[in-house]
Amino acid sequence: MENGLISVDRWTAGSQVYFLTHLHSDHTQGLTSGWARGPLFCSRLTAKLFPTRFPDFDLTLLRVLDIGVWNSVPLVSPSSGSRTVARVMAIDAHHCPGAVMFLFRGDFGCLLYTGDFRWETTGERAKMARAMLVNALNGRTVDNLHLDNTYCNPSYDFPPREVAAQEIVNLIASHPKHDVVIGIDSLGKEDLLLHIALSLGIKIWVWPERLQTMHILGFHDTFTTKTSLTRVRAVPRYSFSIETLEALNATRPTIGIMPSGLPWVVRPVKGDANLSGSHLTARYKKRQLSGSSTGVEKLHQYMYSVLYSDHSCFSEIQEFMELVQPTIVKGIVCSSACYVEPLYFFGRLCGVFSVDSHVQTKRRSERAADVEINKSAAESGVEAVRKKMRSRAYYAAGGVKVSRTSVLRRLSRGAKIMDNDSAD
Repeated sequence: MENGLISVDRWTAGSQVYFLTHLHSDHTQGLTSGWARGPLFCSRLTAKLFPTRFPDFDLTLLRVLDIGVWNSVPLVSPSSGSRTVARVMAIDAHHCPGAVMFLFRGDFGCLLYTGDFRWETTGERAKMARAMLVNALNGRTVDNLHLDNTYCNPSYDFPPREVAAQEIVNLIASHPKHDVVIGIDSLGKEDLLLHIALSLGIKIWVWPERLQTMHILGFHDTFTTKTSLTRVRAVPRYSFSIETLEALNATRPTIGIMPSGLPWVVRPVKGDANLSGSHLTARYKKRQLSGSSTGVEKLHQYMYSVLYSDHSCFSEIQEFMELVQPTIVKGIVCSSACYVEPLYFFGRLCGVFSVDSHVQTKRRSERAADVEINKSAAESGVEAVRKKMRSRAYYAAGGVKVSRTSVLRRLSRGAKIMDNDSAD
């Protein structure tokens, strides 16, 4: 696509029209109440929530896109000055309320921007999403795919959200005499909270700004700001800490639950051998939903982590790639501790590689090496892998020799375990 036409989730000057996938803060950086650089396209629900995030925003700039409907956007080529039209469709991204993918068509070809998305492969909602995307593509090739690669790493495997939600219900039910605090963001995981409330027949406490959001979303009877009405509270993720839980337990028995795709673990405070402290850091620990493992991990005397994610895990990204099979794929996330560049694993599905079987074979071999690297890094730690590769070269599957420098570079991209505070 020619520069100067369209921006998605970017708010600098220089484009004619702007598109917002959803209202999480990492996608609105640079967008302010006084922003007025052009028409802003978003979903109907995002437009409804917009004043809660940007109270003085000029709402006449908003252009509402209904889900599953083609819209025409007139544009002018910056280079030639000729008029052109881009067609765009918003498709439910199943990430948080209002989140959508954007499918663009025009003289530039066909471009799909996923934003943050969860591509679950089971359930009626997943079937509807697949059917909508297939119908929208109508046999057309996606020339450019901009992909949510947050968990583009075979180490990460999540259960369907409804399964994880039931695990949380079971965990709460198994602590009938405890208060419960659940760490969430300012938008998202509403389905989880509703499932808990309906399953246990209770209301859930939320902070006042969150209650306003719930009312806008149409949930008027399930949530409250009165602590006396419930033992279950949804609190801002940033306030979720060991110190808070310890203070609460000094008054009443309380457990904390962190629903996340990140496998959270407590990091000890410096100089304290006990697992106490407020800092949480990500560490790989794969938890299959089979046998005795449920995706629930006890991290501390008062804290549990549950694999509930609003981003796609690796197998879901793979299913999505097999369906779309774009010519070119680019990851939209470059700072996640969990991802690997999509081409390492899915280059074989991209038309751009079909012209050169040698390149395709080399990429496949490098992807096989990446799988081993990531698994080894996950199970033994990055330093152990580095020691393993201090020989002069590391041989990947298929007999392709990969230099130590190249392997360590990809290790730092895809297997590095570090803090991550992105919305989940």
